[in-house]
Amino acid sequence: MDIIKAMNLKKYYTSDTYEVRALDGVSLTVEDGEFIAVVGTSGCGKTTLMNILGGLDTPDFGGVWIRNTSLKDLNKEERTIFRRRNIGFVFQQYNLIPSLSIRENIVLPMRLDGKEIDVDFFNEIVEILGLKDKLERLPSTLSGGQQQRVSIARALLTKPAIVLADEPTGNLDSANSHEIMELLKLSNKKYNQTLVVITHDENIALQADRIIEISDGRITRDEVIR
Repeated sequence: MDIIKAMNLKKYYTSDTYEVRALDGVSLTVEDGEFIAVVGTSGCGKTTLMNILGGLDTPDFGGVWIRNTSLKDLNKEERTIFRRRNIGFVFQQYNLIPSLSIRENIVLPMRLDGKEIDVDFFNEIVEILGLKDKLERLPSTLSGGQQQRVSIARALLTKPAIVLADEPTGNLDSANSHEIMELLKLSNKKYNQTLVVITHDENIALQADRIIEISDGRITRDEVIR
């Protein structure tokens, strides 16, 4: 069953002297529980695609449906709430709030949504991610790999149907990169979450169920790996 459907997405950036076609007619579907890797050179449109699939940005043309809900039919507030309840984001830059503790950073989306924290699930996540003894610390006291684990915990706590990860290992060394990918794959299998990873690393891409390659705003390869 398709959980993500994108049809003929176009996103153009123009000025007086040039036009950049970040997305130029992209269509794709992603099945429930599938692990997709989106690859391509810098500037090819990968991040633009993720932002539109996740409702962080809107296309100039075309549409996205998540669980049969059309994102373009939602107003800004409705889209924010829908995104918070259905999609978890893992960013390359972590996007943690420096003044909040690790615990507070992890639970923030749940607090914003006025939802009660599932304590057992919270404890399971922080145990798996190795954060149990770091919950009262500030982000600045953690390594890059540990901060990325916090961002993953924050993304998973809401029990999202979809996890979108934009270059989640881009700032990490090879050992931490391997661990982060193992954790994302674990969440994909353990919680049956759909996982879409934007990456420039072919080794990471080959771990996915399917590889989608983008060049100049168009899909040039869509290959099932396993």
